[in-house]
Amino acid sequence: MVVGTIKVKLYTPWVHSLKEKRMIVKSICAKVRNKYNVSIAEIEEQDIHQIIVFGIACVAGDTAHADSICDNVINFIESNTEGDIINIDRELI
Repeated sequence: MVVGTIKVKLYTPWVHSLKEKRMIVKSICAKVRNKYNVSIAEIEEQDIHQIIVFGIACVAGDTAHADSICDNVINFIESNTEGDIINIDRELI
């Protein structure tokens, strides 16, 4: 069993309120959960309007499958938001 974790930091310069940010976070979380069956949540910078940090975790039978899931989730987030990905931290345990 392999556990894959990802920390994705997004910069969204057009967001000017926590309400706008919350709408973006909820939308991305729901889409990723439904499509990839992973755990995802906003984990840091919750009081800063223009920074979104997601924590994502998946469980797979082998390293290649976990790595593939992580790649697909990152690509999906990148293609479904206008924000810029600032940083990605990945770990397979």
